[in-house]
Amino acid sequence: MLRWILPFAVLLAVGAPLQAQVVEIDSGELPRLMAEDAVVIDIRRPDEWKRTGVIEGAHLMTFFDARGNYDVKAWMAKLTPVATRDRKVAIVCHSGGRSRPVSRFLHESMGYRRVYDVRDGIAGWIAAGRPAVPHP
Repeated sequence: MLRWILPFAVLLAVGAPLQAQVVEIDSGELPRLMAEDAVVIDIRRPDEWKRTGVIEGAHLMTFFDARGNYDVKAWMAKLTPVATRDRKVAIVCHSGGRSRPVSRFLHESMGYRRVYDVRDGIAGWIAAGRPAVPHP
């Protein structure tokens, strides 16, 4: 029995399986999360939304501008009314390059516990034949 207690104590100290983390998913897993009431946040720019369309029901909240600049305070002011720290939040960009750092930021710096990084982004969504609705 002692040998079971020691590994559990080590895991508690390290925090391995008990600590929340960012979960990488592909766009194929996104419909399941949406059915579970996850909030989908599309962090691309308006010109990108117009070019490809958007996932119906996604909240459109640009994080990085065309030069790569961002305003965390302003972005969080838009996010907090739609996504609490305990709710599942899926972050989408074009192909995963921007969603990864934003997902990590939400988890590591802002305390969001159930963050999903859609690693293939809207490009994967469209490539799989899923619908994107036009953005005006």
